[in-house]
Amino acid sequence: MVDIVVRKTCLITEEIHHEGGPKPAVPRRRGAIAAVIRNPFAGGYVEDIKPMMDALSPLGVEMANKLVQALGGDKTAIDGYGKGAIVGAAGELEHGALWHVPGGYAMRAALGDAKAIVPSTKKVGGPGTRIDIPVTHINASYVRSHFDAMEVNVPDSPRADEIVLILVMTCGPRVHARVGGLRVEDISVHDGQR
Repeated sequence: MVDIVVRKTCLITEEIHHEGGPKPAVPRRRGAIAAVIRNPFAGGYVEDIKPMMDALSPLGVEMANKLVQALGGDKTAIDGYGKGAIVGAAGELEHGALWHVPGGYAMRAALGDAKAIVPSTKKVGGPGTRIDIPVTHINASYVRSHFDAMEVNVPDSPRADEIVLILVMTCGPRVHARVGGLRVEDISVHDGQR
C-alpha cells in the first residue's frame, strides 16, 4: 500500500460578475482545490504504480466534498468540472495520470449522477508552475456554454518530490456565453456527450 502524505491544501474561489458586458442576474462561481502530496515514486522508475490510485481515493473524496462546500454546499448548483496534476521534476508525467480515476470518480460521487467524462490535464514542472484545468458540463461534454478552463497554481509547489493534485468545479455557464451549440436545457441523450 502507498502512503499518501499531504503537505498542504489550497482552496480558490471566484465570483465572476461580468466580462465587459451586462452583469448576469447571478454571478458565475468557480472553485479549485489543490493538494500537495509527496510523490512516493520520485527519483526513479517504478513499474507498478497502479496501487496509488486506490490510495488516492479517500483524498479525492475529501477534496471534492470540500470544494462543493466552498461553492455554497448545494451540489445541484454545480454543473461544470475538471481535474489536473502538476508533477515535480523528480517525477514523471505518468505519476500525474494516477489522478484520473480517484479525482474523477470523487467528483462524480460528490455531485450525484454526473455523466460526462471529467476533462483532465497534467504536466511536469517546478514550484509555482501554473496549469489550465479544462472544464466541461457535468452531464454533456458537448454543451459549449460550459467549455472553460481555470488557471491554478500553488506558489511553492510542487517541489521536486511532490505532486499537486487539482479539482475544479463551476456553477453556471461562461458569463456572456453566446456561441451556440447544445444548450443545457436540450440535453437529451444522457450519454455524457449529448
